[in-house]
Amino acid sequence: MNPEITDFPLEADDDLVINKTREYNLQFVEKDVKPLSVYFRDSEANIIAGLTGKTYWNWLHVEYLWVSESERKSGLGSKLVSAAETEAIKRGCTGSTLDTFSFQALEFYQKLGYSIAGSLEGYSGKHQRYYLEKSLENII
Repeated sequence: MNPEITDFPLEADDDLVINKTREYNLQFVEKDVKPLSVYFRDSEANIIAGLTGKTYWNWLHVEYLWVSESERKSGLGSKLVSAAETEAIKRGCTGSTLDTFSFQALEFYQKLGYSIAGSLEGYSGKHQRYYLEKSLENII
């Protein structure tokens, strides 16, 4: 038996692996994954800042946070995170997690109360990836 390695996986094949993993997980935890997205739009309804993530198993998992170049330093990033955390607390979350690279926003997240839970070096030969966490239990 030899492994099949591909740069072009069939969606159905990936779905099978994902669904079987989730099926296994349901033996131990409930299925409570909910998307959580927050956006700021300009007067023409264009997104100028946004955050995407999910809540599950009492945690907020922030996946992406983006603020348009013209809006950086305006406070929108902090407002996105705060809104996501507030909604996560309403959903019963007690913690939040995210990751960022050394060329992205480590200090920004640390100012918002996130602490480094771990890191990996050597991305693209020179960058570090930080895994961050924050307790949501004493917020609001």
